[in-house]
Amino acid sequence: MKASKVYISLLVSLFLSSCSKEFLDLKPISSATADNFYQTADDFKNAVNGAYASLQSGGVFGNSYVFGDVASDNTVPPASGSVTDQDEFDRFYIRTTNPFISGRWNDSYTAIARFNTILDKIGGVKMDETLKNRYIAETKFLRALVYFNLVRTFGDVPLILKSVSNPDEGYDYGRSPKADVYAQIEKDLTDAEGVLPVSYAPAEIGRATKGAAKALLGKVYLTEKKYAQAAAKLKEVIDLGIYDILPSYADVFKVSNKNNKESVFDVQFKSGGSGEGNSWPNSFAPENSGNAVIAFGGGGNNQPSADMVNAYEAGDVRKAVSLATSYVNASGQTIPYNFVKKYYDTPATNGDNGNNIPVIRYADVLLMYAESLNEVGYQASGDALANLNRIRNRAGLASKTAADIPTQQAFRLAMEQERRVEFAFEGQRWYDLVRTDRAIPVLNSKKDQIRLVNVLTENNLVDPIPQSQIDINKAKIQQNPGY
Repeated sequence: MKASKVYISLLVSLFLSSCSKEFLDLKPISSATADNFYQTADDFKNAVNGAYASLQSGGVFGNSYVFGDVASDNTVPPASGSVTDQDEFDRFYIRTTNPFISGRWNDSYTAIARFNTILDKIGGVKMDETLKNRYIAETKFLRALVYFNLVRTFGDVPLILKSVSNPDEGYDYGRSPKADVYAQIEKDLTDAEGVLPVSYAPAEIGRATKGAAKALLGKVYLTEKKYAQAAAKLKEVIDLGIYDILPSYADVFKVSNKNNKESVFDVQFKSGGSGEGNSWPNSFAPENSGNAVIAFGGGGNNQPSADMVNAYEAGDVRKAVSLATSYVNASGQTIPYNFVKKYYDTPATNGDNGNNIPVIRYADVLLMYAESLNEVGYQASGDALANLNRIRNRAGLASKTAADIPTQQAFRLAMEQERRVEFAFEGQRWYDLVRTDRAIPVLNSKKDQIRLVNVLTENNLVDPIPQSQIDINKAKIQQNPGY
C-alpha cells in the first residue's frame, strides 16, 4: 500500500460505523461508503448514533484512565500484561511507539472523520429542519469533545473540519497551533449550545444537551485560563435548574441509576451481549481473584496508589465507594490488594458491564464554578466556598471556613484536594494538575514514591506524537520536544 494511503487510513477513516434504531443499542451496522449511505433522515439518525458509539473506543474514552489516572499520582498499572505500555505513563518514559498513544490518535481521528462526514452530507438531505439542526449540534458537540481530549494530550494537532475523500489530501494536514484548535472547540460548542435541547424524551436520554455543551465549554474556558468566561458559562448550567448532586455519592455510580440528575454527559454503555458493554469493572478488579470480587475475574488495571488511599480525610464516604484495599478470596483469606470498586457491576460475560463512563458530572460543574470564581478574585466567604462545602458535605465532611482557607492560594490547594477525591478514577487528575500548573511540582515531590524515571519538565505535559504519523508525513508532522 502506498504511504499516502497508509497515512490517510491512520489519520482519518473514510467509512462509518453506525447504529440501529435505539440510541442505547449501539451495535454497528455494516460499513458503507459515505456516498451510498447518507440518503435519508433515518440514515442520519443511525450515523449520529454511530458518532456517539465512537466515544466507546479505547483511544477516545475506553482507555482514558491511562491518560488521566495512571499518568497522575492516583493509580499504578498492573504487574503483568500491558505493564510496560502503562508503566511508561506511570513513570514518564513514554515511547513514541506506545500503543496507547497511537490508539488515542487513530481512534480520535476515526471518530472525527465520522463527525465531519455527517456535517458535510446532512445539508443536502431533505428532512425535518429542527431535527437536522439538532443532529448538527450533537455532532459538533462530539467533535469538540474529541478535539478537547486530543489537544490536551498532544498539544498542536491536525485540525480537520471536512471529510477527506482523496488519500493524497492527508499530506495537506500538519499540526495546527493549539490556540486554533481551542478556537474551533469553542466555536463548535457555542454553535451546539444554541441549538441543543435542555432535555430529551426517556428513549433518547444520553444524548448531548444544552447543559452538556455549556458545561464542556466552561471546562474549556477554565483550561484556557479564561476564568471570567468560565464562571459565567458554568453559572448558566447552574441556572438551568435541571441538575443536582445526588444525596448519596454511591448512588451516582450504580448501574441501575444511570443518567441520573447528576449526570451532565456520560459515554453510554449497555450490557447484555450486544457488544456494547463496558470492560472497566472486570479490568479494574484484582488479578487472580477468580470470582471473589466480580464474575469472570479481573485484570488488575488502574490500581489505587498508596498515596491515593491516604488522600481521603477520616469520615469521607467517597473512599469506600471508590476503592478497596483488600478482598476475601474463595478460601476465606483476606488478600491485601488496592483496586477500584467505583464501577462495580455484574457482567453477563467477561467485560460486558452496563456502567457508563462519566465525562461531566454536576459536581464537576459546581467545583469548576468555584475554582473559576476564586481565580477571578478570592473572597473569604461567597459562592466559591459554598459550592466547595456543598461537595464536602455530601461526602460526610465538615464545611471549611474562611479561617481554614484564608487566601486565594489556600483555596486553590483545597480545590486540588477536593477534586482529587471527588473524581478519583474518572480520568481527571492528570488534566487537573496540568491545567493548574501543578503537575510538575506535585509529581516531582513524589519522585521516589512513584518511581519517576526522570524529573518532570514542561516537555512531559504533552505526550509524544505517534511515530507512525511522523514517519508517514515528515514534512508536516514534527515530534513534540523531548521525545
